[in-house]
Amino acid sequence: QVRLVESGGGLVQAGGSLRLSCAASGIIFSIRTVDWYRQAPGRQRDFVARITSGGSTIYSDSVKGRFTISRDNPKNTVYLQMNSLKPEDTAVYYCNTKVGAASYSGQGTQVTVSS
Repeated sequence: QVRLVESGGGLVQAGGSLRLSCAASGIIFSIRTVDWYRQAPGRQRDFVARITSGGSTIYSDSVKGRFTISRDNPKNTVYLQMNSLKPEDTAVYYCNTKVGAASYSGQGTQVTVSS
């Protein structure tokens, strides 16, 4: 059974940093592309960042230069380092991966950035 668990969210002041973790079980994470998404209240879920099995990364324009996605294959975990946080980064953050036609996400972790 595939399970993803996000953690690391919290309340931080603008300009601060947080590191989110996405821990996987039931799947070999290292061979999968993993995405981070976020969803603010009343808004659709937006793409944030992607890391491929080969380590290539893609970022949304809104976080480029501030966020870094990385992976620790022995720990079966993907991270999202978030620096220079802004109030508009406030959202629930989810990680996602696909296995064939199936898509898996965790329960999300809340990030709140105060001004």
